[in-house]
Amino acid sequence: MTMVPPRETGRTESRSLPPPPNRAASEGRLHRIASVREQQGVSLRAVSRQMGTEIRRLREQEDEAADLRLSDLYRWQEVLDVPVEELLVEPGTTLSQPIMERARLLRLMKTATSILESSRSPGIQRMAQVMVEQLVEMMPELESVSGWHTVGQRRRLDEYGQVVERCISEDALYHHCDD
Repeated sequence: MTMVPPRETGRTESRSLPPPPNRAASEGRLHRIASVREQQGVSLRAVSRQMGTEIRRLREQEDEAADLRLSDLYRWQEVLDVPVEELLVEPGTTLSQPIMERARLLRLMKTATSILESSRSPGIQRMAQVMVEQLVEMMPELESVSGWHTVGQRRRLDEYGQVVERCISEDALYHHCDD
């Protein structure tokens, strides 16, 4: 109920005002987490590791019509490193210019790092290294960005866990192949 200021009569009227129209909400779109994640170049697997949440659950949360808890929204915001308002849908808006530029720089850094890692030519490696250094100069947080994955998911040594510590005998491998 909204209170309407008193008129000349001195009485206060009480009436209900309709909420402002929100086309995005009427279409069932509440957030744009999936599109922001894709524009940032972050995989669901990486988000799953950082949030400690199953990929299946993350896919459910990425559904634009999913009504997320604030705590979930803030976890997404932290992983994607964007302001919360960039994750919410407002009618007729796209991502803000700074966020779009950040996403472009992030993708460019992934490409430059991939070229640096995969090139055998010293000249191309030198150019890629200069590009990486320039990007880090523009945006220091890009320093830890790795290249694009060529096959599967790259893992750091500290991410391998117990599987690396366990030894498997060759007999066990050959026995499995004979079956």
